[in-house]
Amino acid sequence: MGKPLAYKILENHLVSGRLVPGEEIAIKIDQTLTQDATGTMAYLEFEAIGIDRVKTELSVSYVDHNILQSDFKNADDHRFLQSIAKRYGIWFSKPGNGICHQVHLERFARPGKTLLGSDSHTPTAGGCGMIAIGAGGLDVAMAMAGKPFYLRTPKIVGVYLEGKLQPWVTARDIALYLLSKLTVKGGLGKILEYFGPGVKHLSVPERATICNLGTEMGATTSIFPSDEITRKWLIAQGREQDFVELLPDENAQYDEIIEVDLSKLEPLCACPSSPDNVKRVAEEAGKPVAQVIIGSCANSSLKDLLVVAKVLEKYKVHPEVSFEVNPGSLQVLENLVALSGLKSLLEGGTRLHQSGCLGCIGMGQAPPTNSISLRTFTRNFPGRSGTNPDFVYLVSPETAIASAIKGVITDPRELGEYPEVVLPEKFLINDTLLIPPLPEDEAKKVEIIRGPNIAPLPPFDPLPETLEGVFVLKVGDNITTDHIMPAGAQILPLRSNLPAISQFVYKNVDPDFAKKSLELKEKGMAVGIVGGENYGQGSSREHAALAPRYLGVRVKLARSFARIHRSNLINFGILPLTFENPADYEKISQGDSFIIENIQDLIEKGEKRIKIVIRDKGEVWAVAELTERERECILKGSLLNLAKAG
Repeated sequence: MGKPLAYKILENHLVSGRLVPGEEIAIKIDQTLTQDATGTMAYLEFEAIGIDRVKTELSVSYVDHNILQSDFKNADDHRFLQSIAKRYGIWFSKPGNGICHQVHLERFARPGKTLLGSDSHTPTAGGCGMIAIGAGGLDVAMAMAGKPFYLRTPKIVGVYLEGKLQPWVTARDIALYLLSKLTVKGGLGKILEYFGPGVKHLSVPERATICNLGTEMGATTSIFPSDEITRKWLIAQGREQDFVELLPDENAQYDEIIEVDLSKLEPLCACPSSPDNVKRVAEEAGKPVAQVIIGSCANSSLKDLLVVAKVLEKYKVHPEVSFEVNPGSLQVLENLVALSGLKSLLEGGTRLHQSGCLGCIGMGQAPPTNSISLRTFTRNFPGRSGTNPDFVYLVSPETAIASAIKGVITDPRELGEYPEVVLPEKFLINDTLLIPPLPEDEAKKVEIIRGPNIAPLPPFDPLPETLEGVFVLKVGDNITTDHIMPAGAQILPLRSNLPAISQFVYKNVDPDFAKKSLELKEKGMAVGIVGGENYGQGSSREHAALAPRYLGVRVKLARSFARIHRSNLINFGILPLTFENPADYEKISQGDSFIIENIQDLIEKGEKRIKIVIRDKGEVWAVAELTERERECILKGSLLNLAKAG
């Protein structure tokens, strides 16, 4: 039986377990990446492990999320991250060098390797033939310490591409089409592997866009083959030595197959306020727009910006539209300048920002009140933009520029002939803002620089014999990490100060959540949360587990969990339980008291059925689907405690 490419790479990196869907495996991690919003905590955790230098082939610390320096906090964290990188043998990408996924694709992605990143969009590197997986910062810290990464073996879904995209239809539209079919949870427990004759018509940046947006489907990762297109990309980056051809077997057997005829796709958009609320752009056409932004790790490549620049050689941005561009990297910006694209952007009415995540993570670029904002970003969860309510559409750069010109949502095919864009055979490469690791003997002399906002990690107490407490909050389906731990310019600078950032847990859902939780914690009571389907979708930010744990949350009971968030809960000793009978969700109300007797003993024995007694309402049965390693982590109170115990 032929093997998919993803299976081959997993097999080559298998440390323990069997490649059987649903069974836990451990894989060797070759590379790691962090970004500053999650990385500061990840490196505090790495320090707590207590080893002298990273043990991966390559680890990179990027600063791209919190690059606005409205006070000392972000600047201090950037100095901390750079000194950590010097001390422990890590590459450091300085502010302004670009978005982690764009830069990693340009300078470090290697076919056939594994990459673990403390950012949910790490699968972007799958466009270069990697198994690239997003995870919580503690998992990444463990990988830097030389430990394997644990996950349940995903199913391999083959996405068969045939045909060729029509003019003005893009890689973004492929991903949006799949989102319309799979929804935000259709990729759970799956790897999306792209194959078929249509693959050869997609450049590496286009493949990366598709892999990036697989995250929004809940996929473990996405991957394209490493072929002649990949080789040309690596040659253009001056990295031909990193190329290796990697293809699925001709008779590869997939767990499922999805067929997509690229020639039949048309421009699509994700309407407010979910990435899977997909419609044809033509259906939404004519609605006035106030803001259009091109950027993010999904669509800020040189190709994306060159298309926009070519269009603006003929047109000007509508006077009522704020049209903004966030280049994906310094390399993108320099090559854009060399090809005269920047001149066209500026003369056409573009507001140029620095290379970074910016509005995608809620760092500025909030839209006006009661107005439509079109963005080439990854997510349009409610309020994520910084304006509440907001009306954010996710679109391709082509749809974005057409709408910016017309002042209303516009099908880009109305612009006529598609501009010809040719990527250079050799990119201009400037690694000035990319700092290599120090030799080990020099690194040992480096002093870590810590600002006053950087707080040490608190202790994590083990699981008590009995959990008695209150379900302080009950929420519905598709709760995101943005609901749990909001992003934005006010909150993200507190990422290295757990007591401070914890005050914002569920702030936009229940402003008193932190206060009520701490009061229970001080009384020795456990805090519980009840959720619906796909609880914890979205970002990999472990603060959405770590901060609730600080507030005393010890159990979350949901109909189902998103992969990364579930792992983060376990890493910090929060028990993730699912309803044995999903209808029992209706039996529990916010504020109900509960008791789970002998929970320590039940978890230690590997009992799957857990009885939860709800005061004045009887009992509800839950399921604890935990591996032996996960049980040990829950019992000891955190993965850090488990690691220290040996």
